Amino acid sequence: MTTMIDPTDGVAPETGATPPPRSGRLSMWRLLLRDRMATVALVVLVLIVLSTVGGSLILGDKSNDQDLARGAIAPFSLDHGWLYVLGSDKLGRSMIARMVVGGRTTLAVAVPAVLISLVIGSLIGMWAGYHRGWRETVAMRVADVIMSFPSLLMAVVVLYVFSPSASMIVVVLAITRIPIYLRTARAESAELQSRTFVDAARTFGTRPTAIIRRHVFPIVLPTLLTVATLDFCYVMLAESSLSFLGIGIQPPGVSWGLMVSQGRQYLQTAWWLSFFPGLAIVVTAVCSTLLASWVRIATDPSQRWRLTVPRKAAARRRRQAPIVEGEVS
Repeated sequence: MTTMIDPTDGVAPETGATPPPRSGRLSMWRLLLRDRMATVALVVLVLIVLSTVGGSLILGDKSNDQDLARGAIAPFSLDHGWLYVLGSDKLGRSMIARMVVGGRTTLAVAVPAVLISLVIGSLIGMWAGYHRGWRETVAMRVADVIMSFPSLLMAVVVLYVFSPSASMIVVVLAITRIPIYLRTARAESAELQSRTFVDAARTFGTRPTAIIRRHVFPIVLPTLLTVATLDFCYVMLAESSLSFLGIGIQPPGVSWGLMVSQGRQYLQTAWWLSFFPGLAIVVTAVCSTLLASWVRIATDPSQRWRLTVPRKAAARRRRQAPIVEGEVS
C-alpha cells in the first residue's frame, strides 16, 4: 500500500526524516540567522555601504560647503537643521555630509585593493602550488621579497616619492597584500594536488587549468574569502593611517582617516571632529572581523556544525525533559 505524502509537508510520515534544504543559498542564510552577532554585523555593514554610496549622491556637494557662521557647531542639536545633527567643523562644513563622502572614499580604496590582491595572489598561488617545481620557487621568492618590507612603510615611501592619490593608494596597498593570498592559495593547492580526486582527474586527461578551476578553487575559496574579509580591515586602517599622516587622501578630498587627522588638534574644544570618523572606522572593522569569523565556520564543512549545536541541544533537552519527569514520578 502506497502512502500518500503531502508535498507541502516538510517531514515524511514513515521515516520522519527532514528533507534537505532547497538550495545552498537558503542553507547559508539559515546559518547566518543562527549567529546573531554575524547577522548584526552584516546588517551594519550593509547600512554603512548603502549610506555612503547612496548618501554621497545626495550630500556630495555639501561636504565642502563652508559657512563660517556655523563653525564648530556641537552635535546632537537640530537648531541648524538635520544636516548639522552631528555638528560641523571649524569651517562650518556638515559632519554628516563629510562622514558620508569620507566613507565612500575609504571604501572605494579598501574594496578595490582587496579585490585586486585577492584575484592576482590567489591565481598565482594556485598555479604555483599545483605545478610545484620552479614555478613554486619563483612565486614564493617574489612573495618573500615583497613581504620583507613592511607594507605600511612601503606605502609611505612610494606615496612620498610620487604624488598621493586614491588610485596610487589602491595600487600600492594591493601590491603589498598580494603575498598574503599567494602564500595561502599555494599552501592549500599544494596539499590538494596530491589528493585522490585530483589524481583521478589527471588520469582521465583533464587539463591542469580545468583541474584548478573545478577541483582546487572551490575548496580554496572559503579560506581566501576569510582572509579577504580580515584583510579588508587592515587595508581600511592602512588607508586611514596614510591619510592621518598626510600622504593619503588630500584635500579637498575627504576620508575618515583624513577627518581624524584634521580634527586631532581640536580634541579639547571640538572632540566630535575626530570622534565620529574614528568611531566609523572602529565599527566597520569590528563588523568585518565578526563576519569573517562566521564565513570561516560556515564555509568549512568540518566546522559548520558549530552553528547548529545550540538549537539542536536545546531541542534535545526539551524532548527528553518529559521522559525524565515521568520516570521520576
